[in-house]
Amino acid sequence: MDKIKEKLKLLTTEPGCYLMKNEVGKIIYVGKAKNLKRRVSSYFNREHTGKTKALVENIKDFEYIVTSTEVESLLLEINLIKKYSPKYNILLKDNKSYPYIEITNEKYPRLIISRPRKVNKCKGKLFGPYPNAYAARKTVQLLNRIYPFRKCHTMDKSVCLYYHIGECLGYCQKNIDNNEVKKMINEVTSFLKGNYDEVRKKIEKLMFDSSSNLNFERAIEYKEMLEYIDKVLEKQKISLNDNVTRDVINYYVKNDYISFQVLHLRDGKINMRDKEVFPLIDEIEDTLSYFVTSFYDNNEVPKEIIVSDKFDSELLSNAINTKVIIPRRGIKKKLVDMAYENAKIVLDEKFELIIRDDKRTFGANEKLAELLKIPNLKRIEAFDNAHLFGTYTVSGMVVFTNGKPDKKEYRKYKINSGSKDDYHTMQEVIYRRYYRVLYDKLEKPDLIIVDGGIIQVNAAKEVLNNLYLDIPVLGLKKNDKHTTTALISQDKEYEIDKTSDVFHLLTRIQDEVHRYTINYHKSIRSKGTLSSILDNVPGIGEKRKKELLKKYKTITKLKSLTIEELENDLPSKVAIDLYNFLKEYKKD
Repeated sequence: MDKIKEKLKLLTTEPGCYLMKNEVGKIIYVGKAKNLKRRVSSYFNREHTGKTKALVENIKDFEYIVTSTEVESLLLEINLIKKYSPKYNILLKDNKSYPYIEITNEKYPRLIISRPRKVNKCKGKLFGPYPNAYAARKTVQLLNRIYPFRKCHTMDKSVCLYYHIGECLGYCQKNIDNNEVKKMINEVTSFLKGNYDEVRKKIEKLMFDSSSNLNFERAIEYKEMLEYIDKVLEKQKISLNDNVTRDVINYYVKNDYISFQVLHLRDGKINMRDKEVFPLIDEIEDTLSYFVTSFYDNNEVPKEIIVSDKFDSELLSNAINTKVIIPRRGIKKKLVDMAYENAKIVLDEKFELIIRDDKRTFGANEKLAELLKIPNLKRIEAFDNAHLFGTYTVSGMVVFTNGKPDKKEYRKYKINSGSKDDYHTMQEVIYRRYYRVLYDKLEKPDLIIVDGGIIQVNAAKEVLNNLYLDIPVLGLKKNDKHTTTALISQDKEYEIDKTSDVFHLLTRIQDEVHRYTINYHKSIRSKGTLSSILDNVPGIGEKRKKELLKKYKTITKLKSLTIEELENDLPSKVAIDLYNFLKEYKKD
């Protein structure tokens, strides 16, 4: 909560979207705000009830994206909700989906409000979604007044009132020119994508015609339509009204740190962003070029990249083989300014947190290097094993680079040998890992940590020696409460101050490798069939297994039996072993 309080103090009063996160960093709610500081603070400075109370109780962190207008934040909110499907956005909708505006896929189409269950399977042309259902309905009413689409759900035998007032072409009786229908569809499509000029002209003409014919009441209605377009459907700065894939990149520098912001535009609208903050070591110009080229080494290259005038656009265009432009004015310049503003906010907001995190990670890594006398400690690989009664044996490996987890480097191992002890399990996983490192010429770690004592250390060192690899191996020595008390090697023990950053780094590594391995172990077990379970119980061969499968069929039925009931089918010792195995299997 202290972290949230500090971040609240740094919030801007500008409009934007905020993303609430739970304790594991998962986005659980996305909202929009006219004033980010006032709105986000309101979650934490007052009492709540019902679903809002449940949401607030689960918020452990948040981030936000600043926009130029409240309407922009509305559009961005929609895109973020579609991307992340946050838990509490779904709950707070009361099981109602956001409405879309649809041009139906019919011979004579209708313009309607739609709530499709599966958007990608809808045959009509969809626009939206609209979180404001009133705005969606009002827009459809406006367009149906201006364009004579078919209004009836099923075709009548004769023309209706809409035909007589000029809001329908009389599709049920008249021969309709398909080109006229296509023109309507194109104009409405253009309008719903943000190009309001053509519709404005039509309404203005109708307004002046009504006024000239002394139909002032109708003229006022058309005037209100124009006001609605200007106020509610204002042209969006972040909408470029085309299908060009674009990224907008800008940066901000402060106190030898650089913050990058990458806004991704798809279908003319921002639908996600990436942000990076790291120490500024090189010259700014070189850092800009390096960031962009390395970013697109791992990400899709869009058709167009928009940057500020500090970037070398010609160099970047040649390096990543796409169009890179530096806008001087207009919508694209405003997008570049928006990226700068968000980069600035991220760095200003997180500066103290970044400094503290660097001390906790990179600083702790450096101190561990000093303690172990490893001159360049960059990559640590840590291992843990898990099994159940010597079955379903697995190992997990996690990687920490400069004190931070590098999850794309994590690896899982299903142990193949019939060994039941940690010594041989450790030998197998170490051999498989580092044979592969040698064979594929992968990056070698500077330190190996095994979650265990001297037995596991000896097992790992024996294999490494046979592979002619000289990599330090340390074990995590624990007390009877399973708390790490020291690091041990084959010839030395290192006492660690429990209040130090080094101790906390080792604890994070231990917790991470244990979590990763246990989760893999659970997934392996959950996939096990009754047949594979019976294979792991001593005394149950093929014949007994077939009889049990035929009689009980499912794990659930077998679990419900007592030892006495199992003894009807099995010898006493085998029945007890199976009962205990199933009891243990049930725990997770």
